[in-house]
Amino acid sequence: MQVDHVLELNDIVVQFGQRTVLDHIDVAIEAGEFVGLIGPNGAGKTTLLRVILGLLSPNHGEVRVDGKPVRKRNRAIGYVPQKIHLDPDTPLRGRDLVGLGLDGHRFGVPLPSRKRRERIDEVLEAVDALRFADAPVGRLSGGEQQRLLIAQALLTDPKILLLDEPLSNLDIRSAHEVVRLVGRLGKERGIAVILVAHDMNPLLGHMDKVLYLAEGHAAMGEVDSVIQSEVLSRLYGYEVEVLRVRGRVLVVGGRDEEADVVDLLGGFHCGDHEDVMNS
Repeated sequence: MQVDHVLELNDIVVQFGQRTVLDHIDVAIEAGEFVGLIGPNGAGKTTLLRVILGLLSPNHGEVRVDGKPVRKRNRAIGYVPQKIHLDPDTPLRGRDLVGLGLDGHRFGVPLPSRKRRERIDEVLEAVDALRFADAPVGRLSGGEQQRLLIAQALLTDPKILLLDEPLSNLDIRSAHEVVRLVGRLGKERGIAVILVAHDMNPLLGHMDKVLYLAEGHAAMGEVDSVIQSEVLSRLYGYEVEVLRVRGRVLVVGGRDEEADVVDLLGGFHCGDHEDVMNS
């Protein structure tokens, strides 16, 4: 049976000057799949998002969304940016922020309408945000603000939902709630979810696949097939070890035998593996 992919990246190469940021990347994602986009700082995660959004043309390769070449302002893609920064006294309600997804690109104040309000309420309910929809956005918690941004991204009934590090600056409980929420939405609505994160641990048990970027290269598949020392060592180009400690995953390594062990995702440094295991 042929599988229809909602997102296809075919042999993508992106270069900035002499530096190759993405080196022949091939990715195919199905409707309803939850993919964690993982990698250290500078791995090319943001660059890859810009390519998918049509904001950056690759030097080589093709991007197809829902079977069509990618373009800017594609309603088939819902985008959730990193945490917004608003003054606590900003006179903007939660539903106003969500409504910007309908008419934020227009000049003037949008005219109220029943259909518009019903649509906003529908996406607010989908992310369990009706209870604080009329509260000032600047006074909401980080997790509540993330729910509003996800609601905004759902307004166009997207086929792909891109989330750019939505777990940054969230406490553990809020992070897990956001992960469960987008996982549920993806399955219920048949939306392919791509969530960018430095730490894959909050995604374990929820994501269907991991797309791991390092040194311009990528590996994609189920977590247990990708997060292996052999696979990641090949991506990084030097020896990397995957440690599983108390249900968590650490990816550690150094460029030579003299180097300290480094948690390549979380920035954890130590002198040797034993220290990592006891941390």
